[in-house]
Amino acid sequence: MQPTTAPRLWTTFDWWPPVGWWPEAARDLLGPGPCASATFVLPPTPSSVHSARSFTTGSLTGWGLGELVENMELVVSELATNALRHGLRLTEPRCQRPVHMSLVRRGPLVTCAFTDPGSSVPVLRYPGPLDAGGLGLHIVESLSHRWGWSALAPYGKIVWAVLS
Repeated sequence: MQPTTAPRLWTTFDWWPPVGWWPEAARDLLGPGPCASATFVLPPTPSSVHSARSFTTGSLTGWGLGELVENMELVVSELATNALRHGLRLTEPRCQRPVHMSLVRRGPLVTCAFTDPGSSVPVLRYPGPLDAGGLGLHIVESLSHRWGWSALAPYGKIVWAVLS
């Protein structure tokens, strides 16, 4: 019997997609194909969402997946906005950590993943007809094969969505 090792506990300080990373809850979607990844650090500024979209367009185009750009830009916009708005707002300013965005390609599938130091859990909201906002995760859900989140140690989270 071989000894088993405990899975690595990633923190918001050191999470970058390790080689072969894929969200556990979406492993059943995987098939053969090329692998690649690209990571971007979003500073806590309003222009970061635009920069994340541009980074996404460049990465997907470079991987020959231009047909994913439009939908992935929408998903990235929503997840980046949530990470910057909810993931950073609740932390102390002196402990401010950046939001990391990663795109991970596995064959025809691409996962966008965002890490932030916030403790708030992403939840689908059902806003009223006059509410300005609250539909971001509905957009993510409608455009992705699967989305989800996981807690990171000692605090923070990773929120991800898989598209093809």
